[in-house]
Amino acid sequence: MSTENLSKADLKGRVVAVAGATGMAGRAAVLRLAQAGATVACGDIDARRLDELMDSVRRAVPGAIVVGQVVDLLDPQAARDWADHIEAELGRVDGLVHLVGGWRGSKTFADTDLADWDFLHDMLVRTLQHTSLGFLEALQRSDDARFAIISAAGAHKPTGGNAAYATAKAAAEAWTLAMADSLKETSAAAAILVVKALVSPEMRAEKPNAKFAGFTETADLAEQIVSLWARPADEVNGTHLWLTPQ
Repeated sequence: MSTENLSKADLKGRVVAVAGATGMAGRAAVLRLAQAGATVACGDIDARRLDELMDSVRRAVPGAIVVGQVVDLLDPQAARDWADHIEAELGRVDGLVHLVGGWRGSKTFADTDLADWDFLHDMLVRTLQHTSLGFLEALQRSDDARFAIISAAGAHKPTGGNAAYATAKAAAEAWTLAMADSLKETSAAAAILVVKALVSPEMRAEKPNAKFAGFTETADLAEQIVSLWARPADEVNGTHLWLTPQ
């Protein structure tokens, strides 16, 4: 995507929800969305981290409107209630960024622990299903909504030790593409951003000599999330945006 398109992303008046807001990717996304002028509704299970995130973004972006709600996205009704609350309190929902994540893996395929699959299925698939279904009608009522997930290149080329994670990410992609198909006749769009892995400034500070080859900076990911509103919905819907070489 061109720098010109990125610079045109202006989200003033938009309301964007971020699920999994206190994670590494979530923190960067909330900050960048606030910088772009969006009202950001943060959802997370950890109240303390949620408060810390909102305070830090408000300090970094004077005048930013950042709200938060403790929500268990493994509860489908809680996800629907969160969507209803945002629309009732803020008047609209123009975006949902699903950043609930987690990773489990093994040395070999034979070493795979299916308990890892249970964990990843909940974190990567169930929370996605609950939020997408819970927010669908609100997104369809927007005049230009975006839905986004972060996927992994490994979903397209699984390795033996990464079987559970790659499978969960592939399932999340399929779910998102099905949602995109349901949005074809609307002004909303669902997209998949693909990374090899993510790296944050904190990770670089902890390991200053590490290469992190092929990793995507969390700030760059956040920029690409904001840029989804700079393109027409029909150009975004059902697409993979690769942030790492295919």
